[in-house]
Amino acid sequence: MNTIYRFKRCCYRHYCFNNRNIPGTQRPGYLFLTIIGKNLFNSCNYFFVKLSIIIVSYNVKYFLEQCLCSVMRATENLACEILVVDNASTDDSLEYLTSKFPSVQFIASPQNLGFGKANNLGLQKASGEYILFLNPDTILPEDCLHKTLDFISTKKNAGAVGIRMLDGSGYFLPESKRSLPTPMASFYKLTGLAGLFPASPVFNRYALGNLNEKQNYEVDVLCGAFFLCRRELLLTLQGFDEDFFMYAEDIDLSYRIQKAGYKNYYFAESCIIHFKGESSSKASTAYVKMFYEAMLLFVKKHYHGKGRLLTLSLKMAIWSRAILSALAAPFRKAAPAKTSSQVILAGSREDTAYAASVLLQAYPHLIIQQKAPEQLICNEQAVIFCLGLLTYKTTVELLQQLSLHNVKWFGKASGSMVGSGHKERQGNWYIVPTYVNTHHEQ
Repeated sequence: MNTIYRFKRCCYRHYCFNNRNIPGTQRPGYLFLTIIGKNLFNSCNYFFVKLSIIIVSYNVKYFLEQCLCSVMRATENLACEILVVDNASTDDSLEYLTSKFPSVQFIASPQNLGFGKANNLGLQKASGEYILFLNPDTILPEDCLHKTLDFISTKKNAGAVGIRMLDGSGYFLPESKRSLPTPMASFYKLTGLAGLFPASPVFNRYALGNLNEKQNYEVDVLCGAFFLCRRELLLTLQGFDEDFFMYAEDIDLSYRIQKAGYKNYYFAESCIIHFKGESSSKASTAYVKMFYEAMLLFVKKHYHGKGRLLTLSLKMAIWSRAILSALAAPFRKAAPAKTSSQVILAGSREDTAYAASVLLQAYPHLIIQQKAPEQLICNEQAVIFCLGLLTYKTTVELLQQLSLHNVKWFGKASGSMVGSGHKERQGNWYIVPTYVNTHHEQ
């Protein structure tokens, strides 16, 4: 593959040079290499893959649909492959999405493998120079992948790169950048001291609350929702530790990358939307059990024998917090999202008109207002971004600038409009008919 890639680049250089119209370069040899180079470069997905995007999905077909819509836009002019590993979903995800995204490789697992093991299954089939582990409940702006790839390629010591993440209301997610959950950092978080002193470099060490979220930093831990890594390094480390079924596997991998002599970087020059909690509710007892069992596994694996008294105290704190969280779970469920009888469609005139027509057919009771993006004002409610001429990058910028509420995204020619305004609550959607070509090609 390396030989083919070098030959392709050589041909492409001749192609670029020939197109400069410099006298003496219009020779048959140059023209031959021009034709081959151009064709090979345009077909580079076949010969060379720069980036493999691996998405593990479980019963989130509408969020995955919108994620893939944004990924298709973000991978334009990028040698990329997209692999979706379906963890035995029961919502007909594969039947719904396969025909809509024919260029995506869908891998059906007969059972729920968990997050780490399913990602490793995708890694086995990936061929990219770089691997991006991406959650299905994310929205990517168009320049996101190009920027992060440029960044990691300039950092020769970079093992992995994470990104600034916002929730569905535009608020920064602190798990975007973290330190290792050392016994003391974990103790401060579990006892609530981190929440009392969010900007403290001591008490909120775990979330690095003293660091500016809008600046790049070298950090210890990256979030598995957007985890960009060199493929060769991942293969050396054998991917995620499959002992972690769900949660803490990103902490473990980040730590092993550091132990291998590489650095992890938090990249703040672009940001993504991460709705959170679409595959599991944080208010559920099952979530509490899985999360704290994962934390205990991490402590046992990496802190065994390192200060027995401190480690024992940490285990006791985790168990205490887990018990309290489990008892409180039934009482602290986030209120369900308010349904609105009036929505605002934001986008171009053509895109909002189409959205209005399909939305009214499915929900005739709705009162619909159409607006150009620049007409939106602060604190608008029930906004649906209609993608087409409107870019994903613009929607992310508007979300931050205007503090919009109950926002949904409607990818061009898709069959759903999804959003989530609360990180503790699962999202909601409108399901609409599609009357145009729904194939999304790269």
